[in-house]
Amino acid sequence: MKNYIISLLLSAAATLPSSAQDVTATIHVNQGQNRIPKEIYGQFAEHLGSCIYGGLWVGPESPIANTQGYRNDVLKALQELKVPVLRWPGGCFADEYHWMDGIGPRENRPKMQNNNWGGTIEDNSFGTHEFLNLCELLGAEPYISGNVGSGTVEELAKWVEYMTSDGETPMAKLRRQNGREKSWNVKYLGVGNESWGCGGNMRPEYYADLFRRYSVYCRDYDNHKLYKIASGASDYDYNWTQVLMDNVGHRMDGVSLHYYTVKGWNGSKGSATNFNHQEYYQTISKCLQIEDVIKKHSDIMDKKDPQKRIGLLVDEWGTWWDEEPGTIKGHLYQQNTMRDAMVAALSLNVFHRHTDRVKMANIAQVVNVLQSMILTDTKGPGHMVLTPTYHVFHMYRDFQEATYLPIDVKTDSIAVPGGGMHRQADGKIPVVDVSAAKKQDGTIVIALANTSLEKAQDVELALDNATLKTATGRVLTGKKVDDYNDFEHPDVVKTTDFKNIKLKKNTVKMTIPAMSVVVVNLK
Repeated sequence: MKNYIISLLLSAAATLPSSAQDVTATIHVNQGQNRIPKEIYGQFAEHLGSCIYGGLWVGPESPIANTQGYRNDVLKALQELKVPVLRWPGGCFADEYHWMDGIGPRENRPKMQNNNWGGTIEDNSFGTHEFLNLCELLGAEPYISGNVGSGTVEELAKWVEYMTSDGETPMAKLRRQNGREKSWNVKYLGVGNESWGCGGNMRPEYYADLFRRYSVYCRDYDNHKLYKIASGASDYDYNWTQVLMDNVGHRMDGVSLHYYTVKGWNGSKGSATNFNHQEYYQTISKCLQIEDVIKKHSDIMDKKDPQKRIGLLVDEWGTWWDEEPGTIKGHLYQQNTMRDAMVAALSLNVFHRHTDRVKMANIAQVVNVLQSMILTDTKGPGHMVLTPTYHVFHMYRDFQEATYLPIDVKTDSIAVPGGGMHRQADGKIPVVDVSAAKKQDGTIVIALANTSLEKAQDVELALDNATLKTATGRVLTGKKVDDYNDFEHPDVVKTTDFKNIKLKKNTVKMTIPAMSVVVVNLK
């Protein structure tokens, strides 16, 4: 009965009173200072479930159409996204991964058990060469997560040498013997992953000392300059960040932060597709709490680093639901609905607002795992589907490297009870969340997310010191918030042209549908 009453309250809150304009905003076109790093649109590929095998990689002998072993359909879709950076091989898998098992002739590579994710046998056919060559095909920066939990300083130092040395060093010679003459351009190096948990269950003081040691021996070779990333906190663990800032400081170039929109860590996380309106609004509220988490970690960092030289990298984020019924336990395969698309858009908008400190974000994960861009099977050509989250990333591509523009927004809010979501208090969410940026050619790109499930919103945007002549837009929505795409119905949720835009000098008026993401380009 209690849940039913809460649902009624949410429905009443979502049905907001009409006004001449539901949302008004002023965009300060000439006040932008911070660029939106393209790396905020980063991806994450772990040896987990079918993310690598059957997702990105099928091998050159596969009947599935491929280029050097990489699935053609997935490769093309990711190239369309303009993926700027790709993190690999984990995740928890990284701290049990020994890189020398994944080089040389594939038939000679040893097998291992993936102890973190379902006990699957890993044959190491996708290793360093396969990953770094994929990054070159995508035009993406590689982000290597090094093994600190079960590895050694020597092992990680030699891996860096293998990938980045062009000299007559032992590991460079070994790389050449394995078919790669020139070193790869590897910029980002993660020194461990989740060292507080699956990466070694360490105390922050102990990890800080380890980072100092590892960072000495992971050297810069030739013209390469490593950007060294410390294993940072899980969401609300502010002490971890404080200890690293006190004990590592500017020895690190960046520190990671992991934040998942999850119903609960113990027991059921809830279905990806079977949820009610109450659970939807709680999900949106939990998603938006990342802004407060970023602020609090940033405040700690500001005290030791007021010039903001150390980046905060949200290198794991996204929704985490129960695995789909009938799928392999521990492989974290989940469907992806309009609810996930809303989480993606709102999270990206938050990152835009904090690019003075947030320099990278990597959604988890790129194919077949958690909040993925793409779902595949291995039955044959054509069994691939783009998720609603993929469409959000595609719509948002123009934000990469654009200059973030300050915005004053007036919008109603929806009151959301916090019960049922992990570490969540009661809160309010904006009905419409807005982000804007200016591209190098002067184009203004604006994203709007209408969180209301029931009411379209009339929006009026005023752009300071701008004369607008043309407008184009795309919209993503669905008939129901639990709509999703599958192999039999790949286009249930897709983008369409958004034409309901009226321009008058420096003013834009539009009506955006309920439960939608809209991106417009203005010139």
